[in-house]
Amino acid sequence: MISDWEMCIRLLLAAFLGSLIGVQREHLFWTAGLRTHMLVCAGACLVMIVSAFGFQQALTMPGTQLDPSRIAAQVVSGIGFLGAGSILMRGEVIKGLTTAASLWAVAAIGLAVGGGLYVLGTAATFLILIILIAIRPMERVLRDIVQIQVVKLVAPSNTLSLSQLEQLLGERSKKIRQFIVEQGPVKDTETVTIEFRGVTRVVADQMIKEILGVAGVREVLAPH
Repeated sequence: MISDWEMCIRLLLAAFLGSLIGVQREHLFWTAGLRTHMLVCAGACLVMIVSAFGFQQALTMPGTQLDPSRIAAQVVSGIGFLGAGSILMRGEVIKGLTTAASLWAVAAIGLAVGGGLYVLGTAATFLILIILIAIRPMERVLRDIVQIQVVKLVAPSNTLSLSQLEQLLGERSKKIRQFIVEQGPVKDTETVTIEFRGVTRVVADQMIKEILGVAGVREVLAPH
């Protein structure tokens, strides 16, 4: 049986490791950010501690057979409701899968730390950070290989639509694979994300230039 102090240290370490991943998600302005990841990791750690050490007295009673791991196992399935809440679907586009996966992984880190696997939990944290941060440039390279170009625009409400782009771009509008319209940064504006597929950067730039010729349309930073 570990001491109360070591249990508290495990909770603090789990919250800290969860915060490292949460900061990366917070940087991208996801709803499931710093506090959410810290709570999930610390909560999973607490469940693991309770599972491993909360029934020690009962286990010493004659004829008692308990399986403490069953409680910890519920974290793996139970974390799904948080992951589902972070996934958004707009049209044919699904966003938030990476954040949902990070929440699930953070729960696993909390279980590892709660079980006393400090080195494994810490190593998993930095591995996940590498996946979330260092792998992103590789995604951009892959986009260039398959010729995917993405642009994010801000326009007055009802200024841009697929039918309007078909009239503006003609046959080239068939290269549009995703067209997402969201609430704009200010009243009576819309944020429009357009993904072109199967076109070079030069061709995409030419189409974007023509779209920017529409009154009130301006380009903003491409979405992450």
